[in-house]
Amino acid sequence: KFFGKNSLLALVLATSMFPQMIIVGPIFNLFYKLGWLNSYAVVLPYSSVTLPVAIFILVTHFAKIPKSLEESASIDGASKFTTFIKIIFPLALPGVFTAAIIVFISAWNEFLLTLTLNPNQSYHTAPVAITFLRGQFQVFWGQVAAATVVVTIPTLIIVLLFQKQIISGLTSGSIKE
Repeated sequence: KFFGKNSLLALVLATSMFPQMIIVGPIFNLFYKLGWLNSYAVVLPYSSVTLPVAIFILVTHFAKIPKSLEESASIDGASKFTTFIKIIFPLALPGVFTAAIIVFISAWNEFLLTLTLNPNQSYHTAPVAITFLRGQFQVFWGQVAAATVVVTIPTLIIVLLFQKQIISGLTSGSIKE
């Protein structure tokens, strides 16, 4: 606990209310001045776009863990680090999985920032590359469909493998005990 915790959380969550169309211009100008266009530095805006959702999910999961567990470990002589690693973190794993998967899916499907900040096709992500599967007067629908399936498979596999963690992570903050 610290002073202004709720205000800071509200501020972080408020940043996610801005549509990407509003922030892409200033980010482009910043990247242009720093010489970061056509680079892998696009990870930085990805992080700022997905961070509020991850913080919200993780805050709700860590808040539902009883403080008595931490106090009990402290009484038993465990350090704060040991308490976090051996007691708190394992209980928060559904939230960590949920946040990681949602952030991965959001970054994997990101379109606008990649298209704007990386005009060079060698730095395009899969969704942006799919839009360029066209000729001058035609769209190669077979290639577009095949590429879409290939791009969807990793997300589908991750969701199917971690389905229980996602569901428990998304619903854990919904019931007040």
